[in-house]
Amino acid sequence: MVRKSIHDIERSIIKTYRKHIWVKFIRAIQNYQLLEPGDKVAVAISGGKDSLLMAKLFQEIKRHGKDPIDLEFICMDPGYRPEIRQQVLDTCKGLGIPVKIHDSDIFEVSERISDGKPCYMCARMRRGNLYAKAQELGCNKLALGHHFNDVIETILLNVLFSGNYKTMMPKLHAENFENIELIRPMYLIEEEYIIRFMKNTGYEAINCACTVTEKEEGNMRFFVKDLIEDLRKINPNVDISIFRSAENVNLDGIIGWKKDDEKYSFLDIYKGGSH
Repeated sequence: MVRKSIHDIERSIIKTYRKHIWVKFIRAIQNYQLLEPGDKVAVAISGGKDSLLMAKLFQEIKRHGKDPIDLEFICMDPGYRPEIRQQVLDTCKGLGIPVKIHDSDIFEVSERISDGKPCYMCARMRRGNLYAKAQELGCNKLALGHHFNDVIETILLNVLFSGNYKTMMPKLHAENFENIELIRPMYLIEEEYIIRFMKNTGYEAINCACTVTEKEEGNMRFFVKDLIEDLRKINPNVDISIFRSAENVNLDGIIGWKKDDEKYSFLDIYKGGSH
């Protein structure tokens, strides 16, 4: 596999992938007001394709954007095998990403305390660790690399397996870390183009690299991915429809909903009359 130069990789973001990556990155930032002048953003890097692209996008917006921002590229080692850790470091170096890696024992701890379901516990602990590191570095925002497909898959996972309707939000305030906001600037970028970009670089991203086991939650997400692909055979735009469903919730057609952990019923706003 031939590795492209940093110049060619960065140029491809603005040229080759302008429509499907760069424009959608900027649109998410503008539509959801993810960045403000003077922000200091901790860009979380796992070594996976999503976070590596996100790091390059942030470098581009810092270089070409109108508003000044500061960046910290952080990578938590949750207990990777030595060769995986080295791969992450080598890939970041090759892509020109000045990453700061720090150690944790999250893989080991999540397996020990998770009662047989380490994936959920691992995700929570990773998030807390990254918040803490961002706070330590004086950042006011933490950027994660969740993309468009993650968003729509989460909607279906919740509907089909959790009995609720919600998705990943483009931004939210950290509950236990003061003055830090989580942002998802890849919110509108489809995974297909992230894969294409990464292949074009010539570098190999890591997958989960979990040293514990294959997870039940992961299997459910793969099931939902396959389900969406099957639905696309009937409706080629089904992914767009799923996404827009989260933008067009009609309370007149909802039996119940929650707001600030308080539950409401349609009866609370029902005025009677014939329909």
